[in-house]
Amino acid sequence: MTSPEQIAEHLLLPGVLTAEQAAETVAGILAVQREDGAIPWFRGHHLDPWDHTEAAMALDTAGEHTAAARAYEWLARHQNADGSWYAAYHDGDPDDVTDRGRESNFVAYVAVGVWHHYLATGDDAFLDRMWPVVYAAVEFVLALQRPGGQIGWKREADGRAVEDALLTGSSSIHQALRCALAIAEAREEPQPDWELATGALGHAIRSHPERFLDKSRYSMDWYYPVLGGAVRGAAAKNRIDAHWDAFVVPGLGVRCVLPNPWVTGGESCELALALWAMGESDRALEILQSIQHLRAEGGMYWTGYVFEGEAAVWPEELTTWTAGSLLLAVAALGGDEATVAVFGGERLPGGLEPECCEG
Repeated sequence: MTSPEQIAEHLLLPGVLTAEQAAETVAGILAVQREDGAIPWFRGHHLDPWDHTEAAMALDTAGEHTAAARAYEWLARHQNADGSWYAAYHDGDPDDVTDRGRESNFVAYVAVGVWHHYLATGDDAFLDRMWPVVYAAVEFVLALQRPGGQIGWKREADGRAVEDALLTGSSSIHQALRCALAIAEAREEPQPDWELATGALGHAIRSHPERFLDKSRYSMDWYYPVLGGAVRGAAAKNRIDAHWDAFVVPGLGVRCVLPNPWVTGGESCELALALWAMGESDRALEILQSIQHLRAEGGMYWTGYVFEGEAAVWPEELTTWTAGSLLLAVAALGGDEATVAVFGGERLPGGLEPECCEG
């Protein structure tokens, strides 16, 4: 287990994490991980594949590569025949499925985690083992792509495709597809169909908001096109600045949904990552410093805080993915090579905009 003396410099951030605090947070995630590698939200709650992967990536930032590999091996063992995973497993128990829907962004995110782990470890054998898993997951996801480029939300338990697309989910998938293409390139197994699909998806995110369900009240729809890499440069800055005052509560963090007086740690850390990817590290640092009121004894973080009326932590849960998102944001600001590459776009393919969709 990582000790304060072993904490890498990239996890030290003034006003956010000391070495002792970082080691506590890493230990908190490890304490939730099951022997079989599963990382539920917290023990007794459920595991979903996206948040499981986010927590595994956080472990890699701290050098806990064996524990992270066990998390990916859990995904490999329990992947469905169609390349998917279910949306929820009680306490990470593969035999106790509580939601048999198969959500496209949950399934796609394995590619982000696998690429991150490979960059952190250089483990070619791991990449070889996980390639069939990533390939099957991407094929499942792309079967849900609509003619306009957007990705349908999920398949229901009965196999029915839900064709409505979520901007947040599709933006996360955009990042995942670019990571999957990077894996394919590393293995010298080009996937031109994936490139076309990624280009069409990116164009839909940038230019066709009408192709997605209107969830603009949610902060994730605000920053995820930036975080997922589809929107960068001046367009990213304009997007973030346009709704900054609506979503950011100075000194407390980022609202989850308007107009609710509720800030959440996960959304705040993800916004910090998006800001860092835009080159605005100062604003990213301010956001991370503002949510230190969510840190609990033992190093984990409360999911959120209601700041009006009877102000209180709510819900009273300490989630691995909230802690994981904070470690990833800190690692990016600290220059961790693998995290910088995955969220900053280094070593990810660009120029995927199809000629028919330019402009």
